[in-house]
Amino acid sequence: MQTKNRTEDQITISAWAEATFGPVSSNASVAARANEEMAELLRCLTVNDSHEKAPEEIADVTIVLFRLADRLGVDLLDEVDRKMATNRARDWRLSGDGHGYHVRDK
Repeated sequence: MQTKNRTEDQITISAWAEATFGPVSSNASVAARANEEMAELLRCLTVNDSHEKAPEEIADVTIVLFRLADRLGVDLLDEVDRKMATNRARDWRLSGDGHGYHVRDK
């Protein structure tokens, strides 16, 4: 997949959300909203593993997470880069279904 110029980013999305919905009461309430959006995605994929609305629901989850990251004063994509560096350095126990868990240090 090729990277392209984007018209939206964490800052523009957060500004739009604040202007549209107003201030939120807490970061926990934003995380709860992300959970609601994730549930909508899960409902789509439970109906059909390639549901036509899944990309839109993935975007909704990401939009809410951008707002949360902005409220926390972090760049979400920078955090993803940092976390992937950590993940790449870990040992993993595979679960056999395309997922896994990292081996915990003792």
